[in-house]
Amino acid sequence: MTIDSLVIADKAFRSRLIVGTGKYPSHTIMRDAHRAAGTEMVTVAVRRVNLTDKTKESLIDYIDRQSIFILPNTAGCYTADEAIRTARLGREVGLSNWVKLEVIGDERTLFPDNVALLEATRALVKEGFVVLPYTNDDPVICRKLEEAGAAAVMPLGAPIGSGLGIQNPENIRIIKDQARVPVIVDAGVGTASDAAIAMELGADGVLMNTAIALARDPVAMAEAMKLAVEAGRLAFRAGRIPRRSLASPSSPVEGLIGAGAPARS
Repeated sequence: MTIDSLVIADKAFRSRLIVGTGKYPSHTIMRDAHRAAGTEMVTVAVRRVNLTDKTKESLIDYIDRQSIFILPNTAGCYTADEAIRTARLGREVGLSNWVKLEVIGDERTLFPDNVALLEATRALVKEGFVVLPYTNDDPVICRKLEEAGAAAVMPLGAPIGSGLGIQNPENIRIIKDQARVPVIVDAGVGTASDAAIAMELGADGVLMNTAIALARDPVAMAEAMKLAVEAGRLAFRAGRIPRRSLASPSSPVEGLIGAGAPARS
């Protein structure tokens, strides 16, 4: 098959695996995991990193900006105004005019506040941001976010950090079927098979952090996730066989000598 790039707005990425920068045992392990994942885009929480004091170490120093694109995110924001201000800060300090937009609506589940998310998306798109909103696996809100100008939609597979895998595969399939922008499954992946399932459903990419960062061996898990995303994408493009309720022989019986039902006396 030909090279199959993920295209968002004006950028093309060979890797369909987007990785986070939080929770790693060390910045060095984070850097090594990014390399093992082959990722070309990582998310950075604007409110949780040192962006101004150049005399202090920052996780930004451990990101290879020659080969990895930084996607600022508005993690920790609970209102549209907070998220808009945080996105502006990320742009002002030179990170990017792209933003992974998060507006959290509940502290316990970390589910998005979709009303505030839609408000913030509209505002930031008008200001020239490339907005990638993190949202529920709800086909209706995903459609509304796309209509508001989102460059991609990022429905959750399961609650952030839960590791539960894809809980509503049919919703992801519906979202993908109706979308005219990339669909990136964000949150809930626990292991490589979860990433493969997301891609087999037709997702254009997968974003994850905890599944890699808190694995017993983050670097090995990063490589596993890379291979899973590639395998899932290839399987989706190849086209799976239809599901059947009964068996179908691997070798056709037509034309075989003596084939057929056993003789009855």
